Amino acid sequence: MKVKFKINYHTAWGQNVYISGLSEYLGKINTTEALPMHHTYDGNWEVEIDVDTKKITQLNYKYLIKNGSEDHIQWEWGELRKVTLPKKSSIVVLEDAWRPERDIENALFSQAFAGNLFKRQQPKANKAIKNANCRLQLIAPRIGKHQSFCILGSISALGSWDPAKAVIMEDINFPEWSTDLCIEESFEYKYAIYDHEKKKLVEWELGENRYFNWEVDRNNQFVIKTDLKFRYPFGLWKGAGVAIPVFALKSKNSYGIGEFLDIKLLIDWAVKADMKIVQILPINDTVATHSWTDSYPYAAISVFALHPIYLNLSAIGTLKDKNEMDVFQKKGKELNALAQIDYEEVMKLKSPFYKKMYDQQKKEFLNDDGFKTFFEENKEWLIPYAAFSRLRDQFGTPDFTQWGEHAHYHKAKIESLASPKNKDYDDYAVHYFIQYHLHLQMQEVADYAREKGVVLKGDIPIGIYRNSVDAWIEPNLYNMDKQAGAPPDAYAISGQNWGFPTYNWEEMAKDGYSWWRRRLSKMAAYFDAYRIDHILGFFRIWEIPWDSVEGLMGRFNPAIPMFKYELDGNGLHFDYDRYCKPYIREYMLDELFGEAKGEVKNTYLNKGVDDFYYLKDAFDTQRKVEEYFLPKLVKSKDKEGLLKIKNGLFTLIGNVLLLEDEHSNGQGFHPKIALHYTYSYKELDDASKKVLDKIYIHYYYQRQEQFWREKALVKLPAIINATNMLVCGEDLGMVPDCVPGVMDELGLLNLEIQRMPKNSKNEFSQPSDSKYLSVVSPSCHDMSTIRGWWEEDSELTQRFYTSILGHFGNAPTSCEPWVSKEMIMQHLHAPAMWAIFPIQDLVGMDEKLRLANSKAEQINVPSNPKHYWRFRFHLTMEELLKANDFNSMLNELVTLSGRDGVV
Repeated sequence: MKVKFKINYHTAWGQNVYISGLSEYLGKINTTEALPMHHTYDGNWEVEIDVDTKKITQLNYKYLIKNGSEDHIQWEWGELRKVTLPKKSSIVVLEDAWRPERDIENALFSQAFAGNLFKRQQPKANKAIKNANCRLQLIAPRIGKHQSFCILGSISALGSWDPAKAVIMEDINFPEWSTDLCIEESFEYKYAIYDHEKKKLVEWELGENRYFNWEVDRNNQFVIKTDLKFRYPFGLWKGAGVAIPVFALKSKNSYGIGEFLDIKLLIDWAVKADMKIVQILPINDTVATHSWTDSYPYAAISVFALHPIYLNLSAIGTLKDKNEMDVFQKKGKELNALAQIDYEEVMKLKSPFYKKMYDQQKKEFLNDDGFKTFFEENKEWLIPYAAFSRLRDQFGTPDFTQWGEHAHYHKAKIESLASPKNKDYDDYAVHYFIQYHLHLQMQEVADYAREKGVVLKGDIPIGIYRNSVDAWIEPNLYNMDKQAGAPPDAYAISGQNWGFPTYNWEEMAKDGYSWWRRRLSKMAAYFDAYRIDHILGFFRIWEIPWDSVEGLMGRFNPAIPMFKYELDGNGLHFDYDRYCKPYIREYMLDELFGEAKGEVKNTYLNKGVDDFYYLKDAFDTQRKVEEYFLPKLVKSKDKEGLLKIKNGLFTLIGNVLLLEDEHSNGQGFHPKIALHYTYSYKELDDASKKVLDKIYIHYYYQRQEQFWREKALVKLPAIINATNMLVCGEDLGMVPDCVPGVMDELGLLNLEIQRMPKNSKNEFSQPSDSKYLSVVSPSCHDMSTIRGWWEEDSELTQRFYTSILGHFGNAPTSCEPWVSKEMIMQHLHAPAMWAIFPIQDLVGMDEKLRLANSKAEQINVPSNPKHYWRFRFHLTMEELLKANDFNSMLNELVTLSGRDGVV
């Protein structure tokens, strides 16, 4: 059989079109073996191959552009095309259309849309057409669940333009729609939408008629013509959603904390309110210390294991001892009545229950076919996780460096420990039991969401916990002597130190980012979309040395340092001691320590020349100071005084202007972030300040842009292509200029928060200025809610009230329901694909439903690294479902904004 490929693509000078595929005929997806196509005229390219149909019945292929060398290759967007070769034809002609990488509707092919919102309930194949010699294909996922695409045209086989005779296309290979025809002439045609409930054609596509050219020499040919887009007569698809952590949910049946099965009630409410997406925070296991500090959802001990706290006890089973079961249920009700989560008490309640249920069901569980399948599919991470959990409890610490012979992971030893032959096997298998039931309950939720047409959106933390299974078994993938964080901003003036080791990207690249692909594949079982926490970290991460505590002491990695010859060339006469060592003078001690100055000088400092001082070796890093003060703060009655000294020492240690690059052999330096606020900078002469300002601006806002762009374009494609989930990037903070372009190029949705504008010249952003591929939101879990923010700074909210809401006069002192409603409506009417709202902001529109104390609505305080994540939504899901007036009002707002998901 001869197969001829045809495509239209207008190349730039020096470019050529190629084709590559899985088979040997098409080079086995090897760009060096790709087949060159021949240009005929006006951007038309073609190539012909001979195929042995006894060996191959299907071709999988893709087009690409080469620009003179293997270094300049551009693949068309999407997965491999698939075509089953017709059996009775000797020649097959494939007339394709190039799939552009930058197309805002590519997102509609993701799992969130093609696999959920637009998913076909009962795909059907059309009856075979006798002597068919042509197939028209339309690639289009956006269609209502009771609708189909149809086709009409100028020939009788296509109804001669009579809407009553429209040919309904088959959707068996959705989002590909197709119709086979038997034709003998050229014709015009158009696609339309047919509604099965109304039993009629309801929408024609826009634009001129399409044209199919039947060539004279096409005898014994089968032509497959593929069109990419339906030209919709209405605007782009838009949806609305709600954001709430699982732990914050409350139902009548939960045990003091939100549980996976509570999400089903949230989904029911989302359907009632016309919300199409439910966004949650990370749900992985964070049990490290068995204390409230484990409440931090971004410090998982495994990126694969789910958190045991989210299991619903009753769904696992009932204890045979009725009295014992009554005790658990009674305690559960007590915890469920609390206004905030008591994390430790919930874990103390649930953990013994799991062990008792395991003992009770052990025999049936270990022989269960479902569990056996789960174990085989997940044992790569499940066995090390169970061993880690067992050893953590045995040694009383998650710090595996203190585990003696198990400080370094040895696969064979661990598998022996966790072997069924081991007398302690139950101590490992109980974790299999817990993870299996977590999987069952979360899978039940995922299936329910897809059945209801609601997208579940998960969250991928930027880092891993230092004392985690992942760091234990593959430490080579992380820089364990570094800490990830964020530079200072309005919400954390000292920056943020998350404590996570940073990624060793060079090591991860060696196996094609396998760790990321495995992680995301696991996540895709439950979610159709995900948020990349701090996507800026894929361009560069804020990296803090282990001997520092504050985020202020970090720098971007990777980053090109300023070399000594460049500093000198810019007019900065380099002096290592002056610029790179803490600059400490007498008057600074007065300002920082007051009456404690004498104690500070005697205990922590050495006297230098004149009024200069330098730190003693025992206190010359923030880490040393932190460890020195930690036990003292526990015992001291004067905690305020000690904290003042500690923080003052932190300031002195950070009183530097340049940070030495550890890989530059003393030749490269990085300007310290926010150096303008240091004593050291303020003491410079005006000329030196001017030079340093110039260097600072060049380093942070110009020097790194292309470098960071290149780094991101290596990492991000490999990660986002691991699954077909819809990907949203949290791009808040100090955003490099290269970020928006890369995100657009890769089709990633960005995040727009109204009070965190990307343009530094603006105090607020307007949701109406958002682009389509974005998510707009008035707030997020890392900041105060609409109401809380409104009450923080009256001058700020007055400017917002006047300039953004467009009102005259004085702003209300508190955020009244109508103010919340106006802000919600601004976001609903934005051009963005998604408008997602924290649930607290939504109920803020209803005086009867919202919480009296707006400050109690905030989930996290980023400036506090020891924050207790214990927020609970004050209404049960059952109560919210019965709030008919509020739900009707919200539904109406969504519908009027065009975010009701109607195609």
